[in-house]
Amino acid sequence: MTGHPLPTGARRPVALTIGEPAGIGPDIAGLAFDTLGISVPFFLIGDPAHLPDDRPFTLITKPSDALDADSLPVLAHDFGTPRTPGVAQPDHAAHVIAVIEKAVSLTQSGEALAVCTNPIHKKALKDGAGFAFPGHTEFLSHLAGGADVVMMLACEGLRVVPATIHIALSEVPAALTPALLKQVIQTTYAALINDFGLTSPRIAVAGLNPHAGEGGAMGREEIEMISPLLDDLRAGGMNLIGPSSADTMFHAAARAGYDAAICMYHDQALIPIKTIDFSGGVNVTLGLPFVRTSPDHGTAFDIAGTDKGDPSSLIAALRMAHQMGRARQERHA
Repeated sequence: MTGHPLPTGARRPVALTIGEPAGIGPDIAGLAFDTLGISVPFFLIGDPAHLPDDRPFTLITKPSDALDADSLPVLAHDFGTPRTPGVAQPDHAAHVIAVIEKAVSLTQSGEALAVCTNPIHKKALKDGAGFAFPGHTEFLSHLAGGADVVMMLACEGLRVVPATIHIALSEVPAALTPALLKQVIQTTYAALINDFGLTSPRIAVAGLNPHAGEGGAMGREEIEMISPLLDDLRAGGMNLIGPSSADTMFHAAARAGYDAAICMYHDQALIPIKTIDFSGGVNVTLGLPFVRTSPDHGTAFDIAGTDKGDPSSLIAALRMAHQMGRARQERHA
């Protein structure tokens, strides 16, 4: 760790990782600064040589220097070799990992407010550094000592949490255990209070089957597992709706009745949010001892280095990281 924690309540910038340098992270970081300036203070951790040639930047030596920078603040990390846009470079892998670790360290030390991560390329990390994690989320959980984490996707009009994520649809019923669903609901509920500032969160829970099983005619998971679990959690004081038919949960009037939706599998959660706001969705990791957000897109190798990158999702992710970080800071002041 570097420097010293700032006093409680002091302004802190968000730590933004450069991600895979061959992707659009270096391109959209500067575009995000053009929009946000110091209204949402952040700094980029990465190699300044990987930024577009015409991108002005300010080298900083500590996070607080970013609070009044007049161009993209960069905390330099030397990657050793140039960036080749669109071509993953395994020789950069150890540096990509080190940048993530640095962002987490600065946030846990109190120098940064939150972590926002640009997209990484898992194969390049595995090939170049033996990266043993499926992605950012699992690595961040490891850095946090094995915290139980949950993935949320959020935009202005919707927050969704898939209880199961990157597994085949045929594997979902077996993976969807009472223990897993309970942990997902409890982690989401706590985050809505601690990170989103809600005093009494309302959570809608989707059924697994069409029409939430329709009384057992289309599946019994709702009757045998989901409903009893929700009843137990309601008895403990949670405001839970469901299990509900997923096809009626996401129109505007329904969304007004809850603060987050728990879905049973990946597409049940991601289709509605990407339909509502494809460019502005934010990936949020719940359950960490620090705030972490990320744009909801990949490395976009096909447009890296072409000035065609859309910074909308990164801008939304930085704004959300700042808002969540401030909410957590104020709650624990």
